[in-house]
Amino acid sequence: METDELLRKYNIAAPRYTSYPTVPYWDNENFDNIQWKGRLVAAYKQHENEGISVYLHLPFCESLCTYCGCNTRITKNHTVELPYIHALLKEWEMYCALLGERPKIKEIHLGGGTPTFFSAANLKKLLETIAGATQFDEDASCSFEGHPDNTTAEHLQTFYNLGFRRLSLGIQDFDPKVQFMINRYQTPAQVRHITELSRELGYQSINFDLIYGLPGQNITGLMETINETIAIRPDRIAFYSYAHVPWIKAGQRHFTESDLPQGDEKFALYQKGREMLVAAGYEEIGMDHFALQTDSLYVASQKGQLHRNFMGYTDQRTHILLGLGVSAISDCGTAFAQNAKTVEAYKNIIQSEDLAVQKGHLLTGEDLHIRKYILDLMCKNNTCFTNEILTDVVERLQPMIADGMVAISNNEVKIQPLGRSFLRNVCMAFDERLWKKQPQTQLFSAAI
Repeated sequence: METDELLRKYNIAAPRYTSYPTVPYWDNENFDNIQWKGRLVAAYKQHENEGISVYLHLPFCESLCTYCGCNTRITKNHTVELPYIHALLKEWEMYCALLGERPKIKEIHLGGGTPTFFSAANLKKLLETIAGATQFDEDASCSFEGHPDNTTAEHLQTFYNLGFRRLSLGIQDFDPKVQFMINRYQTPAQVRHITELSRELGYQSINFDLIYGLPGQNITGLMETINETIAIRPDRIAFYSYAHVPWIKAGQRHFTESDLPQGDEKFALYQKGREMLVAAGYEEIGMDHFALQTDSLYVASQKGQLHRNFMGYTDQRTHILLGLGVSAISDCGTAFAQNAKTVEAYKNIIQSEDLAVQKGHLLTGEDLHIRKYILDLMCKNNTCFTNEILTDVVERLQPMIADGMVAISNNEVKIQPLGRSFLRNVCMAFDERLWKKQPQTQLFSAAI
């Protein structure tokens, strides 16, 4: 089947599968904070020597990037920094009290929003307090997201002194026309400067985020962006599809469907970008990610140790992820919990001496099995069943098997090279909650 035919057939609304079940299918009615705390403590006792992952959500930005689907708060008032940091630290202390000690941190990531909205001094205070007297474990993976327009030498030095060795820069596109449409500006010269300064300090892994399918984007502009990126040579690249969800993110209403590359045109952007990155020596990792062979993400994928959680792909695997801050999601292996989604609600709950969890899901036995299958597919491009593969799954996979995207042998489901572009579709075949309750409204962005 020709690629354009496959696109028309499989470019449907599909989850990104940062979790299973996906957030719209969480059973919040049977969830409460007491159960969350109980499952978290039990998981920590079982895996306390392993260490935990920590995600800090810093939501503030000085301007709105209209493509953005993240939980953000737009302000130029930097007096918001310290009150928010105090809430984060109070939440952290509550978790430490619940677990009976300050847990060893194996992985920590700062996302947003724009973490570099915060001053270097305030970030130092936040991170030193979370790390405690022992600071971060020498083997810990410490990373943060930065905007090329406001990440300073002081930011880079402060993070480096605290043990951070990985930086992720949100580029999206260098085309001035696209930057105008999405209200996000940075030049290749700015990005090169930050990258070179980071490398001089000793950062070991630098990631660039690039997006295809943005308003006003075309092949010529995308190729120029990819060429500029390759010339700077980041260690990792996340090259992913723009998720158009204006029913969720009002900022995306600044442009219309007619401004977006559609169908074959959008897929051509993906194919060209992927082709250029692979030709430049980047290895395809999981879904939407590329890395040089010297990067730890590639090494982890080769060793079968690649992992995926609410922070994305990682070379660290922990059973517990604590999400601190507004809308942050935590995971203890058998339960998910999400914090309040507005800054005011989050801070008010924390001030009342309770965790800010307002939504969650307790995973069933079936959930745990399916989660493993989907995680394997996302990280290893295959999954194995202990017993015979479920009949319903085989039936749902039949069209993809016929199209050369998936192969089944004995009890193994394996993604074929063609199927890697449609990984979300393959995972949908395993998603029992989605099949049992088909959405009546649009919940997810298109697969490509």
